[in-house]
Amino acid sequence: MTTHSVTPEDVLGSFQTKFPNGITQPRIERRTGGTLKTEFIHLWFHVETRFFKDAVKHLFTFEQYPHFAVTSGYDLGDTIELVYHFSLFHGERGRELSLNMTVSLPKENPMVDTITDLIPGALISEQEKQEMLGVKIRGIPKDARVFVADDIPKDVFPWRRDETGPGKLVRNLHDGDV
Repeated sequence: MTTHSVTPEDVLGSFQTKFPNGITQPRIERRTGGTLKTEFIHLWFHVETRFFKDAVKHLFTFEQYPHFAVTSGYDLGDTIELVYHFSLFHGERGRELSLNMTVSLPKENPMVDTITDLIPGALISEQEKQEMLGVKIRGIPKDARVFVADDIPKDVFPWRRDETGPGKLVRNLHDGDV
């Protein structure tokens, strides 16, 4: 596949063909913005956890160095959802594609493989998800706290909305209990 003629439909179709049972909820969003009415294209899909690492590897089919931006993370009750934000053809005017790969992890054992062996710049985002959401990143090369203070217990995760969240550390000063 020549990268100069790759369409968003080609990219999404390639993932669906490579992972026929692992890709769900695919969609392409097109938006225009700015005074030049530039088109921005966003690809979205969910990937089964067992196919996640191979799906990230598949990005390299389209270019030698896919751009990793950040990983978003959300506590959705029974699951923790991670959205890995990439772009293909980064910085190439008129060709850049935003690709957003979502993986849902069971809350009782939220675990996913590291991608730092493929994209070293993902380390800080992976550390953040471990500290803030309690996600275990299997194979992370540097498993150290960066975002939360050392005096916060290791079983408290600031972005969680359950009993492991920060609730027990928060004081309600308006209650008068100081």
